[in-house]
Amino acid sequence: MQNLKKSSWVSSANTPNCDFPLENLPWGSFQLPGDLPSTNRIGVAIGTKILDFSTLEGLVEVPQDLHAAFLMLNQGHFNQYMNLSGEIHQSMRNWITDLLSTANTNTQAIETRLVDQKAACMSKPCFIHDYTDFYASIHHATSVGKMLRPDAPLSPNYKWLPVAYHGRASSIQVSGANVKRPSGQMRASEGKPPYFRPSRRLDFELELGIFIGTGNALGEPISMAQAEEHFFGMCILNDWSARDIQGWEGQPLGPFLGKNFSTTISPWIVTKEALAPFRKAWTRSDKNEEVLDYLSHPENTAHGSISIQLEVDLETAAMREAGLPAHRLTQSEFSEAAYWTIAQLITHHASNGCNLQSGDLLGTGTLSGISPANAGSLLELSQGGKTPIRLANGQERSFLEDGDELTIRAYCELPNQVRIGFGECRNRIIA
Repeated sequence: MQNLKKSSWVSSANTPNCDFPLENLPWGSFQLPGDLPSTNRIGVAIGTKILDFSTLEGLVEVPQDLHAAFLMLNQGHFNQYMNLSGEIHQSMRNWITDLLSTANTNTQAIETRLVDQKAACMSKPCFIHDYTDFYASIHHATSVGKMLRPDAPLSPNYKWLPVAYHGRASSIQVSGANVKRPSGQMRASEGKPPYFRPSRRLDFELELGIFIGTGNALGEPISMAQAEEHFFGMCILNDWSARDIQGWEGQPLGPFLGKNFSTTISPWIVTKEALAPFRKAWTRSDKNEEVLDYLSHPENTAHGSISIQLEVDLETAAMREAGLPAHRLTQSEFSEAAYWTIAQLITHHASNGCNLQSGDLLGTGTLSGISPANAGSLLELSQGGKTPIRLANGQERSFLEDGDELTIRAYCELPNQVRIGFGECRNRIIA
């Protein structure tokens, strides 16, 4: 693999298991100390550094066909950049690769403008117009369904369409933000009125986020043949859930206050171009299941899945105080967990003419693996709280406690391909 790896003059990009080698180049938005609150810098992660586009004008020679796109990035207009064609995105990627490659002999001016990632305050990578969360892991849907309906865990529609709910874009935060424990109504024993109190069953959901690049006009569906043209890139996503609030309010319309208090994402968008080497054929465990024609396409069958490894670690306040390492709660893999592909999620979302916009975020839903040990939530791992998880330091958890810090990581790694990572989505629960 090392022989295939491109070399960058940014030395930290060449280290083993680096999340952000030259083959990745994810996009993010950030501020630096002293910036005005309205400042919005756009940059590309390279090793432990950031290439800051707000400082590059006049320092580098920009190809004529990229000049308009460069100005969008230079001025902090990332949604406008996302809305450009795939050809422009690929050309920009090629140009940035040349700038940061060891083949570039004129690096002194650029090197002085690199930003240390530790010095940057990361924000949401783009303006997120809207947020939809899917339910795309059949293993998660089956596991949770068995708790509610042991004889019929999956609803009749599950294998026919990507189930989803409409989330809340305004409460999306980035890695590093604290998550405040929500209060809400929850079920009491039969015949008694419900309680209103802080949630006692706060949970995480291991997900990935899908960013829309080019939108579609209202009333104009997106076909499977077109869907990948609207896909810009991905991030890590944690759709926090208050299970006791959710369980009481969920009938008949589904998720509301048990979900919309916080969703967190990693700050870097890993582009579809960077993910291309990790594409694989789309298969289902139940291969005989039919798919309606509007959700079927030969390209999707041949290359619709992406191999992405996922890991979740939990650090309690006691672990932190004792200097102990975090406890690995679970790990999963996207292509194994997901029943539907990215293209199918996009196509179904727009199949009724719904207008997606640049910067819209689609959650995959909880990405649980086949094995119960690879479940993507504490609800599953603890069997609804009946079987608490014993942590490495002797503590137990059925659901999250105040002071707990959850870290989700994701990366792509295959033989003969250079490993790329998503960074991390790390957040702490506060009272």
